[in-house]
Amino acid sequence: MADEFDVIVIGGGPAGENVVDRAVRGGLTAALVEERLAGGECSYWACVPSKALLRPIDLAAEVSRVPGMSLGPIDVAAVLARRDEAVSNYDDAGQVRWIESVPAELVRGHGRLDGQKRVRVTTDDGERVLTARHAVVLATGSVPQVPGVPGLKEAAPWTSHEVTAAKEIPERLAVLGGGVVACEMAQAMHGLGARETTLLVRGGGLLSRMEPFAGELLAEAFAEAGIDVRLRTGIERVERPEPGGKVTVHLSDGTLLEADELLVATGRRAATRDIGLDTVGLPAGEPVEVDDSMRATAVGDGWLYAVGDVNGRVLLTHMGKYQARVCGDVIAARARGDELPAMRDLADAYGSPQVVFTDPQICAVGRTERMAREDGFRYRVVDYDMGAVTGAYLLGDGYRGKARAVVDEDRKVLLGVTFAGPGAAELLHAATIAVTAEVPLDRLWHAVPSFPTVSEIWLRLLETYGL
Repeated sequence: MADEFDVIVIGGGPAGENVVDRAVRGGLTAALVEERLAGGECSYWACVPSKALLRPIDLAAEVSRVPGMSLGPIDVAAVLARRDEAVSNYDDAGQVRWIESVPAELVRGHGRLDGQKRVRVTTDDGERVLTARHAVVLATGSVPQVPGVPGLKEAAPWTSHEVTAAKEIPERLAVLGGGVVACEMAQAMHGLGARETTLLVRGGGLLSRMEPFAGELLAEAFAEAGIDVRLRTGIERVERPEPGGKVTVHLSDGTLLEADELLVATGRRAATRDIGLDTVGLPAGEPVEVDDSMRATAVGDGWLYAVGDVNGRVLLTHMGKYQARVCGDVIAARARGDELPAMRDLADAYGSPQVVFTDPQICAVGRTERMAREDGFRYRVVDYDMGAVTGAYLLGDGYRGKARAVVDEDRKVLLGVTFAGPGAAELLHAATIAVTAEVPLDRLWHAVPSFPTVSEIWLRLLETYGL
């Protein structure tokens, strides 16, 4: 009976931890299975360390825009030490104490489904079989994808895991990709000493899933900083004769690029290849499709759930945590026999906020113009130059930025908002509230922004719209 719990969660990252927390709050017992460090990818090899590396770059850029201010060279050793401190020196003792305080049981090992409501865990001491009274939750996250380019895998490229944990900064860095990880880590490594930093982007712009102007502004900033952005560029093969030696990238235009390290940042896939999906009739390696309660739709009896990156809905840590809170509450309610409210209009549909922590910062919530058009809305786009706001001028000379609001013309509410500019991330939560709560524009007009802050951009957008 010691190995029977109400809920078993496979995956001890932020999503898995939140499921356990909410389920226990609801009166259930829980076990959390984690193979590596409790706290997961985000805490040690993604969100936290990457932002620790980016903060000095952001601050240096901010200081450089203010007349009378000066900043000496960045102390790279101190930055890396601060990064190590941010990830608790890759020691999860604090996370373990939190899990035990919930209280929940942490089971160290690789967890796999083993049929209905069963989880087989391979531990250092052998195997342990856990059974669930009510639910098993998959929260195994995602892993970086490495394209099948000849020689690429053999070249031992960096992924987000290696670059955020770097002990030394390469002098020459090639980055494959133009998305969030590629852009953030290219700027971080360049600012910390990678004097030759080259982005190889297959598409026609950076951050292709966001409004085009955002990627254009970022590309301009990269060019000014000396980061080489090569659009519409593919790679044919990669060579690295000696482990840890020089990397040679053969480009699609026939030229060669030499680098000390190659970072592959071309996307992620659900971590479901080795978690026993075949034992419950699901295909290994694919995202687990779920309904709005996070319950797996293709598994009978409704005992299997999936939260976070593993379900493929929104690959963002904060949205995985949101899904986890929903999931934990739902499992507890169903265990008590409570009637659930209608599960609809969840924030992970079109209310997911995202920040790209580059300089300039790029942030958005809701639909882009392209998405609004494809979804059939009658919409209007309102743009405004963020540099024209007094608060932006006071932040420093040469402030450049742009804001865009996509308005539903029938309901007069915001479908989406994008900001691109230094420090723009702190504007995003107001936009998230306005979009997810569908605040009418004529009501939003009465939310008066303080002067002189960059938040005055809200007033300018509404005035431009015609209010």
